[in-house]
Amino acid sequence: MAQIGSFTRGDDGVFTGVIRTLNINVKASIRPVAKDNERAPDYRVTAANGVEFGAGWSKAAKDTGAEYLSLKLDDPSFTGPVYATLVQGDKGEHKLIWSR
Repeated sequence: MAQIGSFTRGDDGVFTGVIRTLNINVKASIRPVAKDNERAPDYRVTAANGVEFGAGWSKAAKDTGAEYLSLKLDDPSFTGPVYATLVQGDKGEHKLIWSR
């Protein structure tokens, strides 16, 4: 598991930060959105330029109950979707952890 991003959460529930990989380096925000059905995402991921490139769902760990976001990032320049988890770190920051 590799950390590909770092975010802070604002009082309004919006996460702001940076996503960095070998191919991307983008300022991004993860904003809560109103759900229009049960399976709709709880969050939308957008780049600083306003381009939406992902969605997120609120989850809780089965064993600890710790809350996290499960994210799916995608863009035509990607070979496939990137799945990641946004978890709170020890110092209040939020880490975006990539998984395959």
